[in-house]
Amino acid sequence: MGLFHRVKTMILADLHKLVDQWEDPIAMTKQYLRELEEHIQQGHQALTQQILAEQRYETLIAQTKAIIEKRARQATLALERNEEAIAKLALREKLLYEKKLSAYEQQYKTVKEKTAYVTEQLKQLQEKYDELSAKQLELIARANAAKALKQMDASLASFHPDHALRGFARMEERILALEAETTAARHFLASKHYRPSSLEEEVENELAKWKEAQAKTN
Repeated sequence: MGLFHRVKTMILADLHKLVDQWEDPIAMTKQYLRELEEHIQQGHQALTQQILAEQRYETLIAQTKAIIEKRARQATLALERNEEAIAKLALREKLLYEKKLSAYEQQYKTVKEKTAYVTEQLKQLQEKYDELSAKQLELIARANAAKALKQMDASLASFHPDHALRGFARMEERILALEAETTAARHFLASKHYRPSSLEEEVENELAKWKEAQAKTN
């Protein structure tokens, strides 16, 4: 049982390590921003379709109004000419198109409301994207600072002052030895150039002094 427990612990530790690697903060923020970009792009496409729908309804409403006015003129002209059958036909089409116009205007209103909603949602998405983009820069700076501090802590943890002090002491001993060797070499050179006076020279000097003293007494 103990062996299985240790194996289970090792597997869980490896899994947690993998999860930590997968959930890299900077990589995750980039992924979130990419997802937002996709939503914003979809929002732009939806808004484009809404605007096109508005334009179609505006054209349709304008055309329907023109037909209604035309049928009204035709009905008026037919009544003036006592052409009742033509007047009824014109009025029938006029009423039909008025009903269509009412439906078109209601649908146009719904489309405009949807356009306003999509526009507002897109605006909020863009604002959130800008906010998260700025936040990402802050997180990147903080992550870089945290990594730098972690590396510094690791360096300090592996640094042993005693080892460094012993190294400096060894270097100082070597330098002292070099200085001693240099001093000894200088003394040796000085002794080579020094010539002590011989006994004969001392005798000659002493004789000269005696002669000088004797000459003064005579």
